[in-house]
Amino acid sequence: MAPPPQSPEISLLTAINFRIKNRFPWRIRVYTVEGHRRTWQLFVHDIKKRAVKFRETLIRLGPFYLGQALSTRPDILPAVYCQELAKLQDQIPPFSTHVAIKSIESQLGHPITQIFAHISPKPIAAASLGQVYKAHLHSGELVAVKVQRPGMHLLLTLDALLFRMVGGQLKRFAKARKDLLVAVNEMVRHMFDEIDYIREGKNAERFASLYGNDPKSHQNATIGSTVKNEKENCIKVPKIYWEFTRKAVLTMEWIDGIKLTDQASLEKACLNRRKLIDLGLYCSLRQLLEEGFFHADPHPGNLVATDSGSLAYFDFGMMGDIPRHYRVGLIQVLVHFVNRDSLGLANDFLSLGFIPEGVDVQSVSDALQASFGDGTRQSQDFEAIMNQLYNVMYEFNFSLPPDYALVIRALGSLEGTAKALDSNFKVVEKAYPFVIGRLLADPNPDMRRILRELLICNDGSVRWNRLERLGEAISEQASDSTEESPDSEGDSSDPLGWKSFDMRSVVNATEDLLLFILSEKGSRVRVFLLRDMIKAADVFLQDEVAGMLNEKPEARESSDSEVNATHTRVVKGFHYLRQAVKLAPELWTAMLLRMALKPEVHRFSCDIISGLIMHFSHRIPETYWICMSRLLHKLQCKNEPAPAVVFDGERTLRFLLFHACCCR
Repeated sequence: MAPPPQSPEISLLTAINFRIKNRFPWRIRVYTVEGHRRTWQLFVHDIKKRAVKFRETLIRLGPFYLGQALSTRPDILPAVYCQELAKLQDQIPPFSTHVAIKSIESQLGHPITQIFAHISPKPIAAASLGQVYKAHLHSGELVAVKVQRPGMHLLLTLDALLFRMVGGQLKRFAKARKDLLVAVNEMVRHMFDEIDYIREGKNAERFASLYGNDPKSHQNATIGSTVKNEKENCIKVPKIYWEFTRKAVLTMEWIDGIKLTDQASLEKACLNRRKLIDLGLYCSLRQLLEEGFFHADPHPGNLVATDSGSLAYFDFGMMGDIPRHYRVGLIQVLVHFVNRDSLGLANDFLSLGFIPEGVDVQSVSDALQASFGDGTRQSQDFEAIMNQLYNVMYEFNFSLPPDYALVIRALGSLEGTAKALDSNFKVVEKAYPFVIGRLLADPNPDMRRILRELLICNDGSVRWNRLERLGEAISEQASDSTEESPDSEGDSSDPLGWKSFDMRSVVNATEDLLLFILSEKGSRVRVFLLRDMIKAADVFLQDEVAGMLNEKPEARESSDSEVNATHTRVVKGFHYLRQAVKLAPELWTAMLLRMALKPEVHRFSCDIISGLIMHFSHRIPETYWICMSRLLHKLQCKNEPAPAVVFDGERTLRFLLFHACCCR
């Protein structure tokens, strides 16, 4: 006689009891009085050991993929826990092919022989949520068949319940935030989305429509984007066969490729690793900063290189979608981090809603400044950046939106994938030119404001080093060659390979910046500009005098290295401007003529001239007498061998005539 049917609640409790007793027999002790005492012993005084114990406990309990997701939530767990949970790996063995075939037949409603002409006897890839088989359709097409692990809905439900039980102890002993369980619920929701293969197929098609287009058509659609030819910038996404796809079975185009971790095969196929990194980074930055729809897990298992040099993306279950407000905020955070502007960074976090109400922004700024260290150039790799920010985010109870937590995961995965090809890869450093391109291309007032913050300090002084770097990136496109050999990986002159900024956008951004400088808000900038011009002219005068006297290089070094650096950067700035003008002379000429007709330009030009005259009315006579003193010293030492100073009559005569004109 068959047993009476059980209610869903009783079935669920029975399943939990079965899993606890049979799969993990020791678990039952966790929920007894004695077990609580044993659990207490796991949480020893050393927080590092506590984190290790917690990771080991998750491995034994089962829901380790929830632990992986928590590793990207420094707003909830202490930094040491996040770092420990990041070590969790997929350790579930594949299920049998017989079970997989039964699942395919059940989902598609036909015997396996009517669906596929042939299917591989073993999975070619396996993970915690499913596994992939290679098959031939009766039409002859080669496909990949992704089959979901049976009972995943129930397993996810059980694991979520188990994690909630562990979460109570985690909040107590690991000092996890009160919204830990809210975050777990959000992660479980993402997990349920990930096992919906119909949703994954739609994600793949949307991803292909956004990023798999011909690069030239994308260049027309996005002003300022930087691309190369179709071969070098092609992103491949497998085609979805909807007639053979259901909620637990996904059939897609088979794409042959080389794993990015297989160095020998990449070299054998003559694939340029640097170009592959550039292509993956460019696509990821477009996802995060332009479109907002992004692949949240671009690890080496989800990316392969094709023989043609393209990148193929797989596994579109875990995707994120961030609105424009957050994309602009992400650019602003990057700029403020590169500038080491802790107050600007704190205000960014406040405007994005990361900082709870009532928290003192200045305190957050001070903590961020302390995390930057001694102010020297810190590492630009993403892991080091997150290590700098983890403790601050936890201390001030930051609250990350779910999709922003996925951004952290995506950037971490991206850097890990790129480091498989280049161990020195740093995602923030390499992303910088792309961010500059976005700032130049987007006329939105928010983007223009961020560009000004990048180039101008809060006190109004100009960041000449950033301006120099920007000018260099723009002018280099004139000399960039489209012909690169496969072994040109060591060439660092073009680290990204997409520097073709749209010159119309560059000119418009330059005009906008000049108008700001000439406005009332830019009055302090004009003061610092005049100061820097005078300093640069001073160094120029010193160099002319030193050159006239043919002094040795060591005698010409100035005691003020900062002034020398400013002079060099000002000179380079004008050099790069001249190079940029050569790229589009008609655009630059029209803009400069428009600016020349403005009365603000006339007033500022008069200020520059009067400032230079006032300064050099004192400086030139002083330099004149110094020059004469050195010449007299030369005359006294004319009989000594190998004099330190050699008289240059022609240059001296030019200088004396110049001095006479100035005195008049």
